[in-house]
Amino acid sequence: MPDQPIVQVRQLRVEFQTRGGTVVGVADASFDVGLGETVCIVGESGSGKSVSSLSMMRLVEFGGGMIAGGEILFNRKDGDIIDLARTSGKEMRKIRGNEISMIFQEPMTALNPVFTIERQLAEGLRQHKTMNRAEARDRALQLLRQVRIPEPERRLRQYPHELSGGMRQRVVIAIALACEPRILIADEPTTALDVTTQAEILALIDRLKRETGTSVMFITHDMAVVARMADRVVVMYRGSKVEEGPVEQIFARPRHPYTQSLLAAVPKLGEMRGKALPEPMKLMGAEAAAARPIKGTNERLLKVENLVTRFPVRGGLLRRTIANVHAVEDVSLTLNRGQTLSLVGESGCGKSTAGRSILRLVEPISGRIELDGRDIMALGPAELRKVRQDMQMVFQDPFASLNPQMQLAAQVAEPMQNYHTASWSQIADRVAMLFDRVRLPRDFMSRYPHELSGGQRQRVAIARALALNPKMIIADEAVSALDVSVQAEILNLMLELQAELGLSYLFISHDMAVVERVSHNVGVMFLGRIVEMGPRPCIFENPQHPYTRALLSAVPIAEPMQGKYEQNLTFRPIPSPVYSLDHNPAPSAYAEIAPGHFVLTTDSGY
Repeated sequence: MPDQPIVQVRQLRVEFQTRGGTVVGVADASFDVGLGETVCIVGESGSGKSVSSLSMMRLVEFGGGMIAGGEILFNRKDGDIIDLARTSGKEMRKIRGNEISMIFQEPMTALNPVFTIERQLAEGLRQHKTMNRAEARDRALQLLRQVRIPEPERRLRQYPHELSGGMRQRVVIAIALACEPRILIADEPTTALDVTTQAEILALIDRLKRETGTSVMFITHDMAVVARMADRVVVMYRGSKVEEGPVEQIFARPRHPYTQSLLAAVPKLGEMRGKALPEPMKLMGAEAAAARPIKGTNERLLKVENLVTRFPVRGGLLRRTIANVHAVEDVSLTLNRGQTLSLVGESGCGKSTAGRSILRLVEPISGRIELDGRDIMALGPAELRKVRQDMQMVFQDPFASLNPQMQLAAQVAEPMQNYHTASWSQIADRVAMLFDRVRLPRDFMSRYPHELSGGQRQRVAIARALALNPKMIIADEAVSALDVSVQAEILNLMLELQAELGLSYLFISHDMAVVERVSHNVGVMFLGRIVEMGPRPCIFENPQHPYTRALLSAVPIAEPMQGKYEQNLTFRPIPSPVYSLDHNPAPSAYAEIAPGHFVLTTDSGY
């Protein structure tokens, strides 16, 4: 390793001017990133880890921030060392996307909604690499294949809103890798990705680092990813660096109390082995008595039979329907009162569409949905509105699900106002209580969504879902945007609410360790079908379908010595879910290999 690092951050201080005065985003941060080195920056939401990376790109100024002190020394390709904190805007435009690239946390805000994927991928290539249109298109196709997006030729013509959350994140990663930068800043790059794609993306970034000498600054809350990727770890807390060291030392002998609590909050695959029921995590400082198993009931709340949801593919001059995307194909499931059913699978497998179809936010083609004895499919608009009091949803992208023009208190209060469930004074008290329950300070009630970190926004979304005391909550990647300490608290909160109120959860996630912690039953989805369904111990301890085994083998391990191995990435290419109009798929048939444990016998395409 050469003596001269690629980046040297010295006593960085970043401030934001708000209505309430000056807010310090980063108080004091100093660290280096060496040539070909991966430095992981970890910490809870609002600790300053993302602000540090935005300062390096000088993008913090576009969000109302200002570098108030310190320096960021960057070693360029030509050998010059410049202070990025004082470099002109014109020079920064030459550096961004070319010598320093960034993978952003929220793909929907990182991508331009009015431009095609091809145009956004080609922009940096034509700007920095002086490629012509054909060359840029060929490179764009190559990049989409690298990040494992199915049907890359068709995706190039699509817009961001036509892709799933995981696919959008993969496009953002492809854009960042396009110009083979000198340093890659990855801000939660695998948050929205399923475990198989996450494993491949991490291997891709790791390979790029080895082959080109690219340095990586990795910002994440996933300690398993830290164990897999990091050479060194920087721990930040409330705007300051509190600990730094080699990854093995940080995991084996953490010195700072915050680092110790961070590692204690990591859910680990296999922790629930031998336990039949989910239970809250035992966090540092928490009462041991709180970790009681949650049995739930055997009373059925939700029954879904033969659910089918398809989306038309239009083409030609008259935009006729020429094919269908089979998003959900013959899905049947049951959810008991007070229990959790988790749906897992790769991005684009149909798990989010299944959740939206159950709420009829997306209209199914056919099937039966019964909630607490009522046939949801038979309800008109007025009756459906009333029933939605009993079933709420926490969406994957908190920035998209919150209104940017409304204060947070008003957004949490809105469901109660719409349904007239309480008086104004009662609503105000309940909003304050909900902010307390999701561990947000009450002074956040007067803030707007853009003033919060990604994790804090997701907590507001969870508070809003709880406002009407629903019987069932569909949680679509509800904790994927949260750092591990807050994620553990929110998961414990959800389990506590389940025990107290008898709540039922349809938990949609790609994080297998989280799913193992919270689930009573698990359904594994692939290409719109449930390929394996059963009690959580059966799925995790005795997986039968080859796709379930592939998912579990791809889960990163939060142990540096075990997590560093080269994973055997033998995932098969994902077949296209687009079929002709006359395609008539076979119904789903299952074999029961143990009580309640079903495996698909129909050809799933895997």
